[in-house]
Amino acid sequence: MTTSQTSVPGLKGNWTQFSLLVLINAFVGGMVGMERTILPEIAETDFGIAARSAIFSFIVVFGITKALANYFAGRFAQKYGRKNMLIVGWLFGLPVPFILMYAPDWNWIVAANVLLGINQGLAWSANVIMKIDLAGEKDRGLAMGLNEFAGYLAVAIVAFLTGWIAAEFGLRPYPFYIGIVLAVLGLVMSIVWVRDTASFMAYESDSSVLEHKKKNLFMEVSFRDRNMQSVSQAGMMTNFKDGMAWGAFPLFLATAGLSMTQIGIVVAVYPAFWGILQVATGKISDYTGRKKMLWAGMAVQGLSLLLFPFLEQFYAFILLAALLGTGTAMVYPTFLASIADLSHPKDMAESIGVFRLWRDGGYAIGAIFSGIVADLFDINLAITLTGVLVLFSALWILFRMNRLNEPVIKKFE
Repeated sequence: MTTSQTSVPGLKGNWTQFSLLVLINAFVGGMVGMERTILPEIAETDFGIAARSAIFSFIVVFGITKALANYFAGRFAQKYGRKNMLIVGWLFGLPVPFILMYAPDWNWIVAANVLLGINQGLAWSANVIMKIDLAGEKDRGLAMGLNEFAGYLAVAIVAFLTGWIAAEFGLRPYPFYIGIVLAVLGLVMSIVWVRDTASFMAYESDSSVLEHKKKNLFMEVSFRDRNMQSVSQAGMMTNFKDGMAWGAFPLFLATAGLSMTQIGIVVAVYPAFWGILQVATGKISDYTGRKKMLWAGMAVQGLSLLLFPFLEQFYAFILLAALLGTGTAMVYPTFLASIADLSHPKDMAESIGVFRLWRDGGYAIGAIFSGIVADLFDINLAITLTGVLVLFSALWILFRMNRLNEPVIKKFE
């Protein structure tokens, strides 16, 4: 099969399409950001829900749905096309802001998060796969850094904006108008301007030295390959921590006496550092090797969480939220680049889907765990125990991974 020059991977030659996908992924991230600051407050204020485990139910549903959608996005992207998965993801996202604005009871909020989980799983996964197709092996870390930078910076910006709008104009409906704009723009741009990238994958597969597994990729990524299994468990623990933080941080910070605007700032600083620094950390992992960046980033996250319950001042919370975001930035693009490094190009879409199944399943497990601990004991203990588990995950990577030590960039010197 002759592959056209336009299907040769590389950021320099494909920067226009790549940049478009970066922007669209920012819209995907913004859809999650509109919930992060204010939904726990809506549960208590509008619906009178006091139990932490009940409040965290929307995160549990979101995590399970997104995890499953990730897996099927990986499988179906190969079969039905990357662009089609992106468009379908946006179709599921369109009703979400309207439901959040006018939900008459908490069950509607939970239902909206089913749709949001599907939106995130399909649209974000398709975006990741398409960027990996376009970038090629040499720039994979940078590509994933830019992808996650756009998504999580948008989470931070929208989380801050919704917190500010809620403080000025009320919890509903005004903060969710942002979501309507994001969903409409994301869908229209995906239909009109995005091109499918399967031909780039075909080009790279011709020169790959890795074995094409063809089947049992779920078992390979989850259990059999010790390196991919190590990456998968660390991904799960990272989002375990985020599922806890999503539900617990606004409530914990309110208990500490912070205003809604201050809570919005702290909640936004964490994904802001997470988002902004990924451009650098993704590319740095191309030079240092993936393993070093992974275990160090997990350690930074765990230590940050252990310090959190000891703080009392607004600016101290900002500082530690920045540190937590930095640790997350170190691992997030490196996870995806690692799985891509270890996969044959024809296996890459499904392998990434399996990894993201485990990673985003962590949202649900973390929310369930922290909700139960917060109800039985207190939120402080939920944060502390999560920090301990994340540190254990760092040690798992340090002692179990036996590859990904060599800088990827050496292959091209």
